[in-house]
Amino acid sequence: MQFSGIRRLVVLTGGPGGGKTTLVEALAARGFRTVGEAGRAVIRAEEARGGTALPWGDRAAFAARMAERDETAYRAALEGEGTVIFDRALPDTLGYLRLCGLPEPKALLRAVARCRYRSPVFLAPFWPAIFSGDAERRQDAAEAAETAHVMRRTYEGLGYEVIDLPLAPVAERVRFLRQRIGV
Repeated sequence: MQFSGIRRLVVLTGGPGGGKTTLVEALAARGFRTVGEAGRAVIRAEEARGGTALPWGDRAAFAARMAERDETAYRAALEGEGTVIFDRALPDTLGYLRLCGLPEPKALLRAVARCRYRSPVFLAPFWPAIFSGDAERRQDAAEAAETAHVMRRTYEGLGYEVIDLPLAPVAERVRFLRQRIGV
């Protein structure tokens, strides 16, 4: 079954290390259109150019760059066909600012209201058994768990239903998600 408009735009959110990217990669391998996580792309770009818009540098600038990428990805997804799976989306930037205790720019709030995705949103809950950091994901377990909670509250506060992904192997998560989105 194919959906039109925002019903095609499926978001995976949660804290770092919850298996979102692995799931998105598995879905891409099965032919789904996917959008990678803006945060990782911004980190790579900033490090390549020696910039400071990083989560361990200028967090507000980092959030602004993520929001720009997410809004561009949103528009591109609407122009294409078929279901699109997002590894995080524009509301995640709002959640990030809340997690960091930073101001919420009015332009971001307008963009989040304007750029709507399919509800429900799927949350990868903190999963200690698979959590690990890397060069781009420097949060510890406590911050990863808190990030998942903040993302849930952020999406729910924006009117989205949030469904937890099962703490299960990737193939089972793929089946779960495909059943829930009807493809």
